[in-house]
Amino acid sequence: MASLQERSEMRDGMSIDWNVPIEMDDGVVLRADVFKPVKDGQYPVILTYGPYAKNLAFQDGYPSAWQRMTDKHPDVTAGSSNLYQNWEVVDPEKWVPHDYICVRVDSRGTGCSPGYVDHFSPRETKDFYDCIEWAGVQPWSNGKVGLNGISYYGINQWHVASLQPPHLAAMCVWEGAADWYRDMTHHGGIISTFWENWYDMQVKTVQYGAGERGKRSRVHHELVCGPETLPDAQLEKNRCKFGDDIRAHPLDDDYHKARSPIWSKVTAPLFTAANWGGQGLHPRGNFEGFMRAASKLKWLEAHGIEHWTHFYTDYGREQQLRFFDLFLHGKDTSWSKQPKVLLNVRHPGEKFELRPENEWPLKRTKWTKFYLDPSNAELTTKKVSKSAKLSFAAMGDGLTFITPPLAQATEITGPSALKLFASSSTKDADFFIVLRVFTGDMKEIVFQGAIDPHTPIAQGWLRASHRKLDKKLTLPYRPYHTHDEIQPLKKGQVVELDIEIWPSSIAVPAGYRIAVSIRGKDYEYGGGSGGKLSNFKNELKGCGPFLHDDPADRPPVVFNGTTMLHFGRGKAPYLLLPIIPPKSKSAKIKRQ
Repeated sequence: MASLQERSEMRDGMSIDWNVPIEMDDGVVLRADVFKPVKDGQYPVILTYGPYAKNLAFQDGYPSAWQRMTDKHPDVTAGSSNLYQNWEVVDPEKWVPHDYICVRVDSRGTGCSPGYVDHFSPRETKDFYDCIEWAGVQPWSNGKVGLNGISYYGINQWHVASLQPPHLAAMCVWEGAADWYRDMTHHGGIISTFWENWYDMQVKTVQYGAGERGKRSRVHHELVCGPETLPDAQLEKNRCKFGDDIRAHPLDDDYHKARSPIWSKVTAPLFTAANWGGQGLHPRGNFEGFMRAASKLKWLEAHGIEHWTHFYTDYGREQQLRFFDLFLHGKDTSWSKQPKVLLNVRHPGEKFELRPENEWPLKRTKWTKFYLDPSNAELTTKKVSKSAKLSFAAMGDGLTFITPPLAQATEITGPSALKLFASSSTKDADFFIVLRVFTGDMKEIVFQGAIDPHTPIAQGWLRASHRKLDKKLTLPYRPYHTHDEIQPLKKGQVVELDIEIWPSSIAVPAGYRIAVSIRGKDYEYGGGSGGKLSNFKNELKGCGPFLHDDPADRPPVVFNGTTMLHFGRGKAPYLLLPIIPPKSKSAKIKRQ
């Protein structure tokens, strides 16, 4: 059996320890790479634990994402050899010179770490805890460990922070979902097929034991999946059946709760960064984390464009550095003056206005109800009393309600919600809600989302049989469903539905229109394909890879009937929008 060798070298201004063993409490030995300043001393640690193979370069694992980012943002590659740039973690060449030690741990069963792959499980979270505590007591550590990373490397921060590792001093969750059920696997109770496809494309390809079938490091040319080449049958035994596991838990049971944070126990200083265009995975967790984490010191930032970009640009990296300088180095490089909330407010044409705020949602929000008028498919601020019924094919394109051209510019920033009264010809129905903006001549405004280049303003989802609300956690602008029981529909039974629409931001010019679509399937952009990326199976048609197309989850006999919306006789469906009045011009920050 081949074995990994721990070794050290000096290169590119860093002292690097490769394949450092970290033994877990059950005897499994994980492997980490440690990037240190050349000068001996004790330094704070930036640590990541995750499945994407610590030795796989960004350029090799995710070439299309790398090319797009570096073509448009030359500051990402400036000042670095880019040999150590990895997917969703910091570039040590840009952190070690600031007297940080960067530790990258391959999670159990992936990269150079053997073991059984079971993502976000309690076993993984305990491993992460043990890695933090290991890093906190090494002779080169000052005892303060910070966590920083995108997506997977942000999601598992929420989980491990719930265990309160003593050496965890600060955490930066950059686009990191939190709730395994609501944010990730079941949107409104509807299965997202993202995770099963992600598992095939981004994890199985770097599973420990792939050996010669995997890639090699562009730094030292060793195999990124360890020295062993295991047969396919053994690889399969060494990993969970991820898609099957998700399907086996249709309600928010102990399986999901064990993979979700306990907000009252997340107490470390926190910087949470959301992407407006990340619908279908991350932003809900970033906003929920800011609102609900028990941390007394917490900051929120929200931005646009691709999921991976601003983490690496000077804009994002410099914020991260100032945050960690305060909590890991104990030096205040102006972070104490950082606004509690920093928003990149979106304008059509991929333009952003950087604006400081004090809280989330914004206190000056004018929560405004736009009623659905069945007579002309309009959105109106006047309550509609006329009785009517509108129907659509339950797995079809549905109905759209739209405002007349706006008389004045209108900013929408915050979470939204939709109230409906509906019935079905079958025992259930799925609702896909899309908040949209059109020009006066009906051209849709979309954005470069976290993944998809044609992402709408905001989205929400709900399965009618999951309509039960958690009365303690529900807010007028954020319905919160228990997902703890199925409440089937009776044929023709009218039920009240409160649907959460994930937070977003758009400054809508005068003359434009606001719309909401109520669909029976995923949104599709009508203006052309977004192409494909190297790390996803599907073509990008508006929702990126965050689709709800599992035939087992949506059998036609249950979901392919007729859905009917009801109006009048005490039923006044409405869209609740967070309308933001203007701030004084002195409060705005210009983006460089």
